Parts: sequence; C-alpha cells; structure tokens
Amino acid sequence: MTVEATAALASERSDRFAQMRAGELGSVHSWELVTAVDGPGTRMTVFLSGCPLRCLYCHNPDTMAMRNGEPILADELLRRMRRYRGVFRATGGGLTLSGGEVLMQPAYAATLLRGAKEMGIHTAIDTSGFLGAQCTDEMLDDVDLVLLDVKSGDELTYRRVTGRGLQPTIDFGDRLAAKGVETWVRFVLVPGLTDDPANIAQVADIVARWRNVARVEVLPFHQMGADKWASLGMEYQLADVEPPSNDDVDAARAIFRARGLTTY
Repeated sequence: MTVEATAALASERSDRFAQMRAGELGSVHSWELVTAVDGPGTRMTVFLSGCPLRCLYCHNPDTMAMRNGEPILADELLRRMRRYRGVFRATGGGLTLSGGEVLMQPAYAATLLRGAKEMGIHTAIDTSGFLGAQCTDEMLDDVDLVLLDVKSGDELTYRRVTGRGLQPTIDFGDRLAAKGVETWVRFVLVPGLTDDPANIAQVADIVARWRNVARVEVLPFHQMGADKWASLGMEYQLADVEPPSNDDVDAARAIFRARGLTTY
C-alpha cells in the first residue's frame, strides 16, 4: 500500500470514529418489523452490534462483536422509521433499540431516540442494564419503555451466566424506578443454571422494589441460537440443556406473582 493510500485510509477511519462519537454513525447488525415481541404493537426493532456480556444462552452471538455490524448512518434509519409512522400509530407500536447491547453505542442510540420522539414515535430500549451508567438522563427522557433483562438475582449465578457482575443492572433499575420510566423485566429460565427457586426469589425481590415495573416476562430457555454458536466456531456450553417444562415455567412465574408483580 502506498503512503498516499495509507494516509487516505487513516483519514477515513478518523472520520468514521468522529461520526460514531457524534452519534451520526453506528454499527448495526440488522433490523426488522415485529409484533408483540419487543414492546407494544408493531415495532421496528434495530439490533445494534457489540455487547460486554457473554451470556451462555445468548441466541444472537453474532451481535457480540461490534466489528461484525454494518455501518449505518442514523439519518438512514430515521428515514426508514418515518415510513412506518402510520403502522406505529395504528398498532400502538414504535421503535425498539436492541442488540447486542444498545448502550455500547450510547451516542448513536441517543440520536435515534431523539429523532424518533421528534416524529412522535413510541420508543423502547432492550438492555441488560450493565452499561446503564452510559445512559444519560437526557437519553432516558426520550425513552418511553425499558425492557430490562435481569439475568439472575444471585451474584455467583449472574457471573456464571454473563461473565460480569450483577450490581450495575440493579443500579440502573434503581435509576429507572427513581425517574418513573416504565419498565418490563425479562428473566430467562434455564434448567440447571438460573432455575434454582432461591435465585428466582432473589430476582423477584429485586424487581418488587421497583414500582415502575409494569410486567415481568419469564422466558423459557430454547436452543434456537445453538446453530449460530457453531457457525461462529464458538463453544456452546448449553448444548445438552432441555427447555424447562410448562410446570417449571409456571412455578417460576408464581414466585414473581407472589410479590404482586404482573407476570407472563
């Protein structure tokens, strides 16, 4: 490569990083229109690339690395959102930013959320809360709903599931409660990993403190992401785990309901 070509490449990278810092450019894995999955109504769900957690049951391991995403300008996504405003109004839907972990790209997320609110579009973020400190109060002002994944109530189990610590999720949940941001909590029930009744009770005790939680969703573990792990050459530790029985799911939901939480 010539000196001139090397300098041009360095300049291009510098410009791209500047756009990312400004929230104008992001790394996007994909987007799709979905109904009754990532919030109310029909949603335009945007999956951002990059995640600091390494959840053993992740069904989108291809979103873990930010470098695997496609660089997309915020303006382009906002143009796409504008096309679906009629659908959003008719169904009570809107925009959901998911991942990966949306708060890996806070400036980009903030730009998308602000643009959506300026168009009158309902907004949601789907997050583990681990990077909640990167979510500014100004960004939260543009968020109508948070889908908060509380992966465990026990610190050791949380570290086994994610490779990270639990406290940042609790801290973020406390912030959401203090600000009164509507929150739906999600908990994945994995046999042999998160299904200990004591662990579930600890999750329920944490969530019961947050008066802004409108619902809890207990999601049964599934194997739909196993092929992705294999295709990426990544070790998948839960290959032999069977999904929980209906009775086990009902028992877990009963623990949350016993604390007065609306649970599905």
